[in-house]
Amino acid sequence: MKLSQLVGQRLKEAPRDAQTISHIYLIRGGYCRPVSTGLFTLLPLGYKITDKIKAIIREEMNRIGGQEILMPVVLPAELWQESGRYEKVGQELLRFTDRNSKAMILGMTHEEAVVQVARTELTSYKQLPTMLYQIQTKYRDEARPRAGLIRVREFTMKDAYSFHTSQASLEEHYAKEHEAYTRIFKRIGLKRCLSILSDSGMIGGAISHEFMAIADCGEDTIFVSPNGEYKANREIATSRLNYVKEEPKPLQEVETPNCKTIDDLAKFLGIKPEQTCKAVFYKHFDGTLIFACIRGDLEINEAKLKKITQSPEIDFANDALIEDAGAVPGFASILGIKPSDKIRIVLDHSAAESSNLVVGANKKDVHCLNFNFDRDVPAEDKAKIIIDDIATVREGDPCPVTGQPLQMLKGIEVGNIFQLGTKYSEPMGCTYLDADGKAKPMIMGCYGIGVGRAMAAVIEQCHDDHGPVWPITIAPFEVHLIGLNHNQPEVQAACQKLYDDLQAAGVDVIYDDRGEKAGFSFADADLIGAPLRITISPKTLANNQAEFKHREDGKNFQLISLDGIVDFIKQQIQAEFDKYSV
Repeated sequence: MKLSQLVGQRLKEAPRDAQTISHIYLIRGGYCRPVSTGLFTLLPLGYKITDKIKAIIREEMNRIGGQEILMPVVLPAELWQESGRYEKVGQELLRFTDRNSKAMILGMTHEEAVVQVARTELTSYKQLPTMLYQIQTKYRDEARPRAGLIRVREFTMKDAYSFHTSQASLEEHYAKEHEAYTRIFKRIGLKRCLSILSDSGMIGGAISHEFMAIADCGEDTIFVSPNGEYKANREIATSRLNYVKEEPKPLQEVETPNCKTIDDLAKFLGIKPEQTCKAVFYKHFDGTLIFACIRGDLEINEAKLKKITQSPEIDFANDALIEDAGAVPGFASILGIKPSDKIRIVLDHSAAESSNLVVGANKKDVHCLNFNFDRDVPAEDKAKIIIDDIATVREGDPCPVTGQPLQMLKGIEVGNIFQLGTKYSEPMGCTYLDADGKAKPMIMGCYGIGVGRAMAAVIEQCHDDHGPVWPITIAPFEVHLIGLNHNQPEVQAACQKLYDDLQAAGVDVIYDDRGEKAGFSFADADLIGAPLRITISPKTLANNQAEFKHREDGKNFQLISLDGIVDFIKQQIQAEFDKYSV
């Protein structure tokens, strides 16, 4: 490719709305262009990179026995109604009606669609296990797209689905997928990508892992033990907190005027926030009240709370709903509150196991000293109260495995894998006949990788102050050839000959034939980010040489004879590929 013919302009300035490194360089380098909020057109550079990522993914999926299919983006709503997700998923699922008044959706994930395939094409235990995958467009109607290609509305994803006759078979394949993902992310050049336990969320299932590319701009928070033995997303991370255990003191009411917050209460009483217990009220999607209690210095993890209460969505409760339960907003506790079908009480371990906490008295401007759950809640109520971990882990909290202070990292989710079980196959009648001729639901797993997001994550980890530093495995070009003083016939002739020779040798090369000034050409080369660069100028030609450098080496370069440069470049390319071999 000659640079004069490449579609996609390089820009000197970053767009105003670009805050992350990847967003800035993808726009400045001419990799993509915004069409609307969260919608992008990939230009040739960007498409070429994603095409190489897809090729690596295909190789690894085929390596573990995957068969590629292609399912529609537009799907009938009835499939999602069969699984029960049509009503449960929120506004991010784009619903519409076609010209025949049939309810349709744009696929944001394809579990239901692949079950439709499996229940017609897979009928016997002899056909299982099977893994089907596709690389297809998805649409998620994001409320707040951000960071360029990291969070968009329309995106390309590799999604794979496996079908099994047993949990053991699923777990065996799950391990293969995990290994394949590890290979994929190494091959595309991610320098640090952690596999962590995660919440299954909307997809569902008992066990799931996320693959997180560590980056400061990541919107996911990860907690890791210093030795790396423990790794978990904030949504499910736990810690080994110590709770104060003392002899129970008498329960005592105390006037606390205008102390509606934990900070106000602690300051007024001269105590620490961890000596208090706070109440937070939510409205379950079925209209019931969720009464959550936690130690005053901790925050409630809503992902954990939603999972415990089996609620896909929760909102903060209004004062009327709180008062109907017998509690007083700002001065509430579970004292005197009876759990019922309309009131679900969830206590964090910190509230249930700490001694002599200060809690609300369910009276305006009044709190109670020395609340002890075991003593102060009637036995018949305890049996109906859920005690579980609903706390958000903090940096420095003790690791649940090692006891060492947890480190907090930011990450970009580039892939995820789930053990689904029979969540979709059972309600949708996806069965197989076993050896005895009995129909049984297939046991499923699913496995996703965001292609465009992976490209952006690589930039976040592989860049300098001038542009991306692409790993050769996915770089838009392996070699960038620049001719300085290109208007001089001898320079032009030498560049054209080397360009032709490199192409004949199978080298993926871009040739800057525009005759621009050195600074302009080098700036563009930095934004294109090819890992190897060759520069020919009148000065180098005087000795029949060209200047060679690695993109990541800054100003370090060496002079190479033009007579053997093609073989030299092929060796350098092979050495670069070897860095990412698995």
